[in-house]
Amino acid sequence: MSKPTTIKDAIKRWEDKHPGEQIAEALEVGFQFQWPPIEKMDNSLSALQKCKKLSLSTNMIEKIAGVSALKNLKILSLARNYIKSFSGLEGVAETLEELWISYNFIEKVKGIQVLKKLKVLYIGNNMIKDWSEYVKFQDLPCLEDLLFVGNPLYDSMEESIWKQEAIKRLPNLKKLDGDPVVRDEE
Repeated sequence: MSKPTTIKDAIKRWEDKHPGEQIAEALEVGFQFQWPPIEKMDNSLSALQKCKKLSLSTNMIEKIAGVSALKNLKILSLARNYIKSFSGLEGVAETLEELWISYNFIEKVKGIQVLKKLKVLYIGNNMIKDWSEYVKFQDLPCLEDLLFVGNPLYDSMEESIWKQEAIKRLPNLKKLDGDPVVRDEE
């Protein structure tokens, strides 16, 4: 089997595909669907100086790393990887507004509270099974759009009951699982 694609390899491929452009100037960078897949994020990502949207979806990444130098990052897509935790996001805590992290292996959301500007969290199809984890999303003051479908907690109850309970626990939500949040007037 061939060895995994490194971030350096992915950068080189990107630059080969975009002649005349420098990755340091790019606002959007996609390293999704690399073959062989990327297994490790590292400090080579610091080359993406102006990047606002970074996609590393559909690889085999287990840990979030190397993003602290990305001072302009607003959207990070890590869906369809092997990620189990939120550690490694501290460096983008002040800028990150959207985190797309569905289809991973996240059971505990410890560490997510650093993302004070996070508005959108797509965390569907992970392993979250307890309300005690779900309520930690209350620590995200700007969170308004949450995709949670496909987690064991969601799957364990009827959809209407799930929505009622989920909305009650996160009073700032405007959108849940793709639908606008409608609250009963008190």
